Amino acid sequence: MCGIIGYVGANEASPILLEGLRRMEYRGYDSAGMAVINGRGLRISKLPGRIMELDRLVESDPPKGTIGIAHTRWATHGAPTQINAHPHTDCGDRIALVHNGIVENASALRGRLIEKGHVFRSETDTEVLVHLIEEELDDDLESAVRAALRHVEGTYGIAVVCLSDPDTIVAARMGSPLLVGLDNGNLFVASDAAAVIGHTRRVIYLDDGDLVKLTRDGYRLSDLENTHIDKTIDEIAWELKEIEKGGYDHFMLKEIFEQPEAVRDAMRGRLQSVEGTAVLGGLSHLAEEGWHDLSRIVLTACGTSWHAALVAEYMLEEATRIPVEVEYASELRYRNPVFDEKSLLFAVSQSGETADTLAALREAQRRGAKALGIVNVVGSTIARESDGGVYIHAGPEIGVASTKAFTCQLTVFALLTLYLGRRKHLSAERGRRLAAALEELPGKLQQVLERDAIVKEIARQYHTATNFLYLGRGLNFPVALEGALKLKEISYIHAEGYPAAEMKHGPIALIDENMPVVVIATKDSVYTKVVSNVEEVKARGGRVLAIVSDGDTEIARLADHVIEVPETDEALMPILNVVPLQLLAYHIAVLRGCDVDKPRNLAKSVTVE
Repeated sequence: MCGIIGYVGANEASPILLEGLRRMEYRGYDSAGMAVINGRGLRISKLPGRIMELDRLVESDPPKGTIGIAHTRWATHGAPTQINAHPHTDCGDRIALVHNGIVENASALRGRLIEKGHVFRSETDTEVLVHLIEEELDDDLESAVRAALRHVEGTYGIAVVCLSDPDTIVAARMGSPLLVGLDNGNLFVASDAAAVIGHTRRVIYLDDGDLVKLTRDGYRLSDLENTHIDKTIDEIAWELKEIEKGGYDHFMLKEIFEQPEAVRDAMRGRLQSVEGTAVLGGLSHLAEEGWHDLSRIVLTACGTSWHAALVAEYMLEEATRIPVEVEYASELRYRNPVFDEKSLLFAVSQSGETADTLAALREAQRRGAKALGIVNVVGSTIARESDGGVYIHAGPEIGVASTKAFTCQLTVFALLTLYLGRRKHLSAERGRRLAAALEELPGKLQQVLERDAIVKEIARQYHTATNFLYLGRGLNFPVALEGALKLKEISYIHAEGYPAAEMKHGPIALIDENMPVVVIATKDSVYTKVVSNVEEVKARGGRVLAIVSDGDTEIARLADHVIEVPETDEALMPILNVVPLQLLAYHIAVLRGCDVDKPRNLAKSVTVE
């Protein structure tokens, strides 16, 4: 979850490192720091807080030097203090290291190193790594890092510099993403392409067990046994402007308003309306192996991606008549799950780096299942390690609270429903109707966004509430969960999502005039049931905020507030219904003075357990 960047080249390192940290701040923002080597030694600058604080720290006396490493932290071991901030140094302040991941045997290693005379300054597991390297160091930093990592259990993405090897950065990966950026003699290492896109589009993605040495003369890739590795150079597909705010107050708001175009991009070249099906190139190589043998489909994910998978469960089961299960990846990886060659797993992750989801994918593969990825980030670990899959093409998502990735995941699941359904149970006529509705979806999303002022006024009336209840049925139950999650994430208001019918089994006890109840009540196959649920809320004095279909007067008669959305195919309603809930969470958070793009305790990509 932390952000790492390293640079070696002909330019001053500190401005490049600071720029890279700013572009990765969504990965963690508890503390920040950098280490730069110059003719006078190793200059360390670090402190708790945001990147802007580090900017101010180095502004008056910028560290000089053309090689350095930097880090923005999401705290795991140790509080976000200056002493726990990265980089960490060895006893002699000659080696500096930044780290993303968790060293699981840190306690045992620390005890052994203390017995050998090493002095620790911080509470972090990371500091163990730099002392291990110090213990192994002779003259060659690369050899010392390789030897030190043989003692480590856990996950890491690291970058290391040393005064005895002042023109070298050594970086290594095991479970935490790293890439190398190449720019005509300037070399970078980073956790994220966002850190280097301002300088180069040419990158090499590291795999687990890879180690890279960067010098002014070039780079060398090897494994932990010092075997040389050749890797292809990839091109970053997106533009720098896509990770800038573009005039919006927050990235989250920009990304909400990007959804019509993002959904269009997710469908581009994939929809075959006349045939009522979809073309998904990342799955074509599996077609020959036969989809007819599938006995079940498992969808695994975390957070917002898990909610998208819950919607997909309804769509895929209806279209394929194959049993579909949705599993929290964090639970699946520690069970003894039943998989075989007739099982198909989809690992769903915006970043493609979510640690639990990646581990679940690997476990399914180990047990004989085909494991496919549905991810946003090209070149991510899940994308590379899966047996195939589909990119959602949402573009970079910087806001920590996911918005456009969710709607693009649902769009891809609708395409997958067409793709698998037409090979199984879905009729051509039903496929054509769903495809036609997908084509109209971007325009209807735009219509929803044009109602932003209505949502903002509702937010103004309810932003001081301390609890919210979100209700939905069928395909819209996961939307209720997602709406509640958005509100919790960015406004810090307690909110819960429930199936509307379950309200009578407990949550109805909470309802009074102080409890806003958000009900997703668009016209669908369970509409009359939802009307009854709204009646039950009103009978207990609850305040109802309803998402309704255009022109619905029945719910409008009952609810205190309504937000209308256009009608579409029932399978696609979640894509429209979630947008007012995103806007509601956003406006409430702004009115409460919350940091929308960097909510407390959260980071964008969860790459540690």
